Amino acid sequence: MTRVPPSPPAPEPGRAGRRKSLLARLSPPQLIALSFALAILLGGLILTLPGLHGVNEDGTRRSVNFLQALFTSTSALCVTGLNVIDPSRDFNRAGQLVIMLLIQLGGLGIITFGTSFALLSRRRVNFTERLRVAQQVGALNAGGVLGLIRSIFLYTFVIELVGAALLAFRFVPLEGWGRGLFYALFHSVSAFNNAGFALYSDNLMGFVGDPLVSLVIALLIILGGTGFLVQLNVVAHLLSPRRNRLMVHSKLVLTMMAALLVIGTLVYMVFEWSNPRTLAPLGFGDKLLASFFQSVTLRTAGFNTLDYGAMHLSTLFVSIILMFIGANPGGTGGGIKTSTFYVMMASAWSMVRGRRDTTLFRRRIDTDTVLRAMTVGLLSIGLVNVMFLLLLVFNTRGDVLFVSLFFEAVSAFGTVGLSMNTTPLLNPDQHVVLILLMFLGRIGPLTFAVAFNRPDQRVLIRYPADKDILIG
Repeated sequence: MTRVPPSPPAPEPGRAGRRKSLLARLSPPQLIALSFALAILLGGLILTLPGLHGVNEDGTRRSVNFLQALFTSTSALCVTGLNVIDPSRDFNRAGQLVIMLLIQLGGLGIITFGTSFALLSRRRVNFTERLRVAQQVGALNAGGVLGLIRSIFLYTFVIELVGAALLAFRFVPLEGWGRGLFYALFHSVSAFNNAGFALYSDNLMGFVGDPLVSLVIALLIILGGTGFLVQLNVVAHLLSPRRNRLMVHSKLVLTMMAALLVIGTLVYMVFEWSNPRTLAPLGFGDKLLASFFQSVTLRTAGFNTLDYGAMHLSTLFVSIILMFIGANPGGTGGGIKTSTFYVMMASAWSMVRGRRDTTLFRRRIDTDTVLRAMTVGLLSIGLVNVMFLLLLVFNTRGDVLFVSLFFEAVSAFGTVGLSMNTTPLLNPDQHVVLILLMFLGRIGPLTFAVAFNRPDQRVLIRYPADKDILIG
C-alpha cells in the first residue's frame, strides 16, 4: 500500500488577497516613491559588503561605512553623480559593476524594469500596472505603454553599446583591453543615464581637449536627457514625415534644449575666457569644446572637464539656474524640466501682455498644465531653499562657503552631480540632507507630495469667487 504524503497546509484564506490589495491600492506616485526608497536602502546594504571595496597599497581593504554606501547608492539610483568617496579607488571592479547596474536601474526606472521582467515571463500586465509605468516614463497614455517599454529598452541598450564601442577607441589604448572595455561601457552607461559617475579621481578633467571622449559623452548625455517619447517621435517623423508629425511637446523640448545649450556654451566662453584656472590655458578649439561640454553636462549629467571650484561667481550663478531647469521630461535627467520652465515663463509673459491664454506653436496650453507647471516650480523652489537652510544649520566648517552649499543643494535636487569640490568636506548630517534632496529630485517634488496625500475626494460645495485679492 502506497502511503500518500500529507499535502501542505492551505494558506490562510484572505491573507494573499490582502497582500495583493495593499499593493494594488498604491497609486503610481506612491509606488514610484516606495520602490526608489527600498532600492536605495538595498543598494546601500550591498555596497557595504567588504568584497566590493578596493584595496590599499599595503593590501588592506578600504573602509566604506553604511552612510557612505547609502550616499553612493542614492547618487547612483537617482542618477546624480555626487560622491563622498572615490568610486575609482574605494570600490573594486565588482563594486563598480554594482554601481553601474544601479545607474541603469535608476535611469530607466524601477517600475519599468519590473514590467519588462513581467513581459519576458509572459505574465499579463493589468491596466493599473500600465498606469504606473506610464507615470514613470512620462507616457501620454497607458494604452501603448508596453510597446513603448520594449522600444525604450532596445533603444537604450543599442545606444549604450554604440557609445561604449566608440569610447573603447580611447580607453583601450589607455587602460588595456579588459579594463579599457569596462571603462568604456561604464562611462557610456553613466553618460546616457545622466549619472555623472566616472572612474577617474578628477572625473573627466584629463580629457578636456579630447574631442572623441568629450563629444561622445556629450552626445550620450543629450540622447539620455532628451526624453524617450521625444526621440521615438523624432525617429518616426524622420522615417515617415507625413504619417508621423512632430508633437507640440517634441517641438517645445527640442527648442528649449537647443536654446539652453547655446546659452550655456556662450556663458562659459565669455565668463571663463580669461580665467587662468579654467579656459585661459586652452586654445580656441579646446575652449569651445570645453564650454560646450560644460553646457551639456548641466543638463543634469554631472561630468566635468573643468574645475568648478575655480570658476567665477558669475559662471556659477548661471550654472545654478541651468541645473535647476534640468533636462526634458521622460528622460533620465532631473530638475524641474525644460517644458515646466517654458510653460511658467510663457504664462507669465501672457499675463504681462494682458492675454488670458498661453499659446505654443499655434496651440493653447491647457489651464491645468499651467497650474501644474506653477506648482512644480513653487514646490521645487521651496524644497531647495528648505534643504539649503538645513545645510547651513548643520554647517560646522568655516571653509565651506555660502555659494558652495547652495551650488551643492541645487546640484543634488537637479540630480546633476556637479560640485565645487565640496561634497567630501561636508559632515554626516549634511550628507543625509543631500540624500533626501537627491531622492526627492529624482522622483519629483509633485510626485512625492501626491504620493503622501489622501485620495482625491469630491467637494460638493463650491464657493463664489472673490476678485478683491490684490496680486503684485
